[in-house]
Order: sequence, then C-alpha cells, then structure tokens
Amino acid sequence: MSDMPIQPDVKDWTWAIEKPCPQCEFDAASIHRNDIAGIIRDNADRWKEALARRDVAVRPVGHVWSTLEYACHVRDVHRIFGERVRRMLLEDDPEFANWDQDAAAVEDDYGSQDPDVVAGELVEAANAVAATYDAVDGDEQWQRPGTRSNGSVFTVETIGRYHLHDVMHHIWDVRG
Repeated sequence: MSDMPIQPDVKDWTWAIEKPCPQCEFDAASIHRNDIAGIIRDNADRWKEALARRDVAVRPVGHVWSTLEYACHVRDVHRIFGERVRRMLLEDDPEFANWDQDAAAVEDDYGSQDPDVVAGELVEAANAVAATYDAVDGDEQWQRPGTRSNGSVFTVETIGRYHLHDVMHHIWDVRG
C-alpha cells in the first residue's frame, strides 16, 4: 500500500438513483425494489472472488484504494445502510449523521485488514442488509422517508437503489 493520501470523495452521488452511471453504467432506476436484496447478495459473492486475488492489498496507483480497501468500504456501506433502513422502518423520518468514509478508512486501517476476514464480514453484512430489504412489506414501508445530514431525502426504495449503485460501482472500480 502507498502512503499517498486518498483524495476525499466530496461528490453528491444521489443522482445515481435516477439515471445510469456514466462510469460503471449501472442503472439503479431500472431495478425493481424487490430485486435489491438479491443483487446485494450476488455482489457480495463477487467480492469474495476479488478478495482472493494475490494483489488484493496493492493500490493500482498511490491515490486509489486497493481492492482490500474498497472491500472494507463496501462491508461498512452494508452496515451503515442496514442501520439506516432499519431506522427508516422503525422511526418517523429519521435524520442520519454524516458518515465520513475517508476517515473510516484511515481510522480502521482498511489496507491492513485480513482479506479472508473482510470477505466473511462483507458477506455477513450483505446478507444482513439484504434480509432487511427482503422484510420490507408493501408500498407503505418502501415509501418511508429518512433524511441525510446534507438534507437529501430518501425513501426505503430510493436508499436501496442508492445503496446498490454504491456497491456495484465499487466492484466495477476493482474489476473495470
């Protein structure tokens, strides 16, 4: 791993719930809400394969995360989104604290984690959040709102699509 710092991602990616991503080409808007859980599970299986590579901890260039770092991020994305969706289903319009993904990568030393452990944790987190999406019952629950700290309002359905784009984009990052 390089000591070169990662440039923080400060872009607002919420547009990805409405139109295809010009980079990874994933079209979250075309996904039916009942398919979110299955896609998350399939994506987790692809991470297991990626984490088995020998160069898993090597950054392709100094300022781009390694496959291991991306996998740690995706594991944590599943955990964060799982918590947020559960809150949306239990609370009236919860507000979510900001999650600084770049600080999390440094604090948890993503690049030094064990790839086998990360693979298991990623699959476990993916299965847990997928089960949460599977349990959403009816249009009323899919439309329950939640608000990010930046003011972006999501429903369970749109946060699911946003979540999907994040994990699909990152598997593209390491394979694309």
